[in-house]
Amino acid sequence: MTTKPCTFDIEQIRADFPILKTVKYKRPLVYFDNGATTQKPQIVIDTLMEYYSTKNSNIHRAVHYMSQVCTHSYESVRKTVKQFINAAYEHEIVFTSGTTESINLVANSFGSRFVVEGDEILVSQLEHHSNIVPWQLMAERQNAKVVMWPMNDKGELRMDLLDGLLNEKTKLVCLNHVSNALGTINPVEEVIRIAHQKNIPVLVDGAQAIQHLKVDVQALDADFYAFSGHKIYGPTGIGVLYGKSKWLEAMPPYKGGGDMVKKVSFEKTTYADLPLKFEAGTANYIDAIALGEAINYIDKIGLEQIASYEHELLLYAEKQLKTIDGVRIFGTSDHKAATVSFTYKNTHPSDLGEMLDKFDIAVRTGSHCAQPLMAYFGIGGTVRMSMSFYNTKEEIDYFVASLKKVCSMLD
Repeated sequence: MTTKPCTFDIEQIRADFPILKTVKYKRPLVYFDNGATTQKPQIVIDTLMEYYSTKNSNIHRAVHYMSQVCTHSYESVRKTVKQFINAAYEHEIVFTSGTTESINLVANSFGSRFVVEGDEILVSQLEHHSNIVPWQLMAERQNAKVVMWPMNDKGELRMDLLDGLLNEKTKLVCLNHVSNALGTINPVEEVIRIAHQKNIPVLVDGAQAIQHLKVDVQALDADFYAFSGHKIYGPTGIGVLYGKSKWLEAMPPYKGGGDMVKKVSFEKTTYADLPLKFEAGTANYIDAIALGEAINYIDKIGLEQIASYEHELLLYAEKQLKTIDGVRIFGTSDHKAATVSFTYKNTHPSDLGEMLDKFDIAVRTGSHCAQPLMAYFGIGGTVRMSMSFYNTKEEIDYFVASLKKVCSMLD
């Protein structure tokens, strides 16, 4: 992976995240569960407080000052997201509650319009359940079929099989940009190119990529790209679905209610233009505004610098973990985000996680909502150490030293 040298001030970065000062037992928190959710910089916390304290008013509906302020701020974030992922148009940015709802939106709306009995949806074996189950539900409704695209022992997709898996029945390819369980960075640009040669659209789950990699949806030529705000240092409950205009215009609304209509009568309802057609009800406007601040914060630092620094952390963590006899790392691709997934001998991952917690270290244990992937390796789960640009090599040293103590106790 090509990266640029890191020049940001790590101590200043850490100072921006108040939760990192938390002491539960003996020392400040070592937070290695960033794949589940990232922590929030002070500017995001302050934005939430400011709007709820002084500006809160529902959007798109009133002419008074506070409503206009919130409406303008909300719609400005659409422009921020457009620029951040280099979408062609602001109306291609749909706000949702998160990646899961974004994928369900496409599964319901795209599926009802373009998928019929006997059709197939190709889904990779590396997926989070939120990019598997919605397609299974849709396939049941449409009498279609979900086809699994296998991976190899390194946790990489079998690119040699892709062309043979695509056929005239394939209506959509679904894959993640980065695996939440292994950290594998998938070659999504190549996948999209191959699928488009057969006029097959592609949906990319970007939940684990948006905070680590520079995403350019036009360069990727993605048809759909989904991500969650809380994965990129923003609030929970807000997310984004990017969709090419040609698809979003052709798809029917996912939900009905206020704000997604032009005119309603009992005889006929006409729907609002994009993107409001897919944003029924009161929007999560204040969390959206705070998401905009999170994106601005990341933009100022630069994702290229973040990627470079996190890659250093990844290489360092893997090197240190390999010094512990009995540790097995899963996901050994040469192209990874800053995630290390491992087991220790026959120890249950939850036991490791609970004991590490007593050292003020937060990691994730279990299947990581990727049970088909775990089944491939014949295991029930792993310990997942997922890092961010506010983590340090000193924290990795402390983590490895603590893990050695835990392993010694378990032995």
